[in-house]
Amino acid sequence: MARRPRASITVSRDRGVFMISVAAELAEMHPQTLRMYEARGLIEPQRSAKGTRLYSQDDVERLRRIQEMTTELGLNLAGVERVLRLEQELIHAQAELTAMRVRAEEIRQEMEHEIERVRRAQRAELVVYQRGGGLVPTKPQPPRRPDGGDGTGSGPNVPR
Repeated sequence: MARRPRASITVSRDRGVFMISVAAELAEMHPQTLRMYEARGLIEPQRSAKGTRLYSQDDVERLRRIQEMTTELGLNLAGVERVLRLEQELIHAQAELTAMRVRAEEIRQEMEHEIERVRRAQRAELVVYQRGGGLVPTKPQPPRRPDGGDGTGSGPNVPR
């Protein structure tokens, strides 16, 4: 007798596939407990077109975690709610921090490019004067007056 090939199906972890009785059995709790957790907002199962609760693998793991917090850590449901809310806030804060770090790096790179652009522009405007080694601007300067002044009133021979 030949064996039939076995079908393999991969389901997303967040897709609701378990009815309440199966989810309760997987989480090792009574179905009424799942209903109570849903009423308190600790879990939000998906619903079928007919309104049947459908729990995902992620939901089952969350149920197990809630049970662990209540039985092993001694938290009441208000404590569990607070822990879960703080975890969500932490995840959100970490995402914001990551986004800020990415933006800070973008700004740092923009600043480096701008600094380099200014340096190149500054080098293009100045050349070393061969005889004395001083810097001379490459852009033409307004002519100096014979008395050494520049016409702005700041020269050496300006009457006061």
